[in-house]
Amino acid sequence: MKTIFSYFLLSGLALFAMSCSSDDETPSGGSAKVNLYLVDAPASYDEVWIEVLAVRVKVDEDGIDDDDMDDDDSSWEEIVYDESQPINLLDLTGGKSELLGSEDFPEGEIDQIRLILGDNNYVVKNGERFDMKTPSAQQSGLKIKVNEYIEGGVTYNLVIDFDAAKSIVEAGNSGQIILKPVLRAYIDEVSAGVMGQVLPLEAQPVQVTAAKGDDTMNSFVDAEGNYKISGLEDGIYSLTFTPNELYAPVILDDVVVEEGNITTVNPVILVLK
Repeated sequence: MKTIFSYFLLSGLALFAMSCSSDDETPSGGSAKVNLYLVDAPASYDEVWIEVLAVRVKVDEDGIDDDDMDDDDSSWEEIVYDESQPINLLDLTGGKSELLGSEDFPEGEIDQIRLILGDNNYVVKNGERFDMKTPSAQQSGLKIKVNEYIEGGVTYNLVIDFDAAKSIVEAGNSGQIILKPVLRAYIDEVSAGVMGQVLPLEAQPVQVTAAKGDDTMNSFVDAEGNYKISGLEDGIYSLTFTPNELYAPVILDDVVVEEGNITTVNPVILVLK
């Protein structure tokens, strides 16, 4: 299998968020408020549609990490996305977000969440629709380990990053497009990352890849050339900027990322080949 399009990447399909936010009411009693958001999107297709049905959340109150969590366990809480149609990810670039729902949970550790998708997932390229085949296992929920403690009386943002460069593939010579989501989760407020701007705008789409050893995280710049990659471990990274075929790529080495901080990188100016 191979990725559909060399520049197609969904970095930061953050579907679940828990953050300290002045816009939200303070949760009552010993509960913690959980807000569910959809943010960021790819830039290579005309449209990219994902049907989100719900998110299931399991909070462990007894402090015992249970790796064998039964889907039928009553401690699972399901938050249904109320909208009746898929979400076009291209509407969510540059930090824009789609609220999927909010819920209060008891103080404890969020062990795991499950993202539940429907079958109506597709991309549009040059005006033509291409359906994405969805494995049946997705309907029971895409498992994401979290293992993050939430404290009563606080509102948190925990981001789920949906990497389409690894998640959307073509099946051999059949031309069939398969959606096999690769997801990770991190708390946004305490995570490390990088941000900056890439110019000129004519070089878009521009893919940005942060690499440390064998670990890579990816994103695309938005319409103004801005990018942000969060959820990185601290360390020394190389950043690769891959523009359209008219412009030459650029690699920046020795970019320092410190724990809990977002490193602002000087603007990158791309040149024609």
